[in-house]
Amino acid sequence: MALSQEQVLNALKVVIDPDLQKDIVTLGFVKSLQIEDRKVSFTLELTTPACPVKEELKAQSQEAIMSLGGIDQVDVELSSSVRASVGASGTNLIPTIKNVVCIASGKGGVGKSTVTVNLAHALQKMGASVGIMDADVYGPSIPTILGVTGEPQVDEKNRIFPLEKDGIQVVSMGFFMDPDQAVIWRGPMLHKTVQQFLGGVIWGDLDYLLVDLPPGTGDIQLSLCQTIPISGAVIVSTPQPVALNVAQKAIAMFNKLQTPVLGLIENMASDVFGRGGIEQAATKWNIPYLGSIPLEISVREAADAGRALGDKDSIEAQDAFNSVAKAMAAQISVRALQGEINPEVKITF
Repeated sequence: MALSQEQVLNALKVVIDPDLQKDIVTLGFVKSLQIEDRKVSFTLELTTPACPVKEELKAQSQEAIMSLGGIDQVDVELSSSVRASVGASGTNLIPTIKNVVCIASGKGGVGKSTVTVNLAHALQKMGASVGIMDADVYGPSIPTILGVTGEPQVDEKNRIFPLEKDGIQVVSMGFFMDPDQAVIWRGPMLHKTVQQFLGGVIWGDLDYLLVDLPPGTGDIQLSLCQTIPISGAVIVSTPQPVALNVAQKAIAMFNKLQTPVLGLIENMASDVFGRGGIEQAATKWNIPYLGSIPLEISVREAADAGRALGDKDSIEAQDAFNSVAKAMAAQISVRALQGEINPEVKITF
């Protein structure tokens, strides 16, 4: 007797997404289900191409269906459709961007911009559409690290077309200023720049816009979080106590601005700066720990040369960035599906 679609779907309900804590049928992941003789096929549509457990979910799905008996073949095609954070897709400023993610740090010198660029590369290579907004007006380093130069074109309405490198759209103050020029602006000018980089840029359809913030807790952070709905913020820090102490201030700021903290990233982990301090802090503060990036000379060399990490660079560093990108994407998906664009983040120091 041939299996029915109801039987197959009931069998698939034992497959639970570990991040979303629901089964793949309830989540609506099962698409285009077909049953032909002793063969079952369907598409497993996940919430991000960077899903860290996609192969596990595929294998569990095949096993669940084979357990029904009478089936010789189960074909599962993986696909993805990134969910927009609640409110992000409806804002007048950036209607084509599904998720805006702030990459922040309490202090300078922790490698935040390098992390931003490498996370963008990792997500893009996995199949996501990605952009970078360099909001560090005082020290824009994204053009150098990403290896993109030139002045963006504008249309008749003075809207900016972002430049592109390696499939990543990017806008930076560094495109509009002399390299030897210092930016000396007060709050109103900074607020105007943030608004211009959002509503005045012709961003394409993006799954993720990573915003490289200046270090600290200043006017740009305030303007950004009060101008558009933010999917969440990621805090980058080195393991040193002095960096961790300042990172607390950045977390407290996002808490007051009701912006979700998606997690902490430990950068430059080594015998020199230490290891494991960020993971311990994440546990203490009840914040997701997204992973650790090792202190590798090839990461610095690639950033200085304006290129993505490649085959000749550290495999450990590449694997670390891929792992962190997947963890970050998973947290964004959780927020999007739960409809928690602006929850209260309860943190006690």
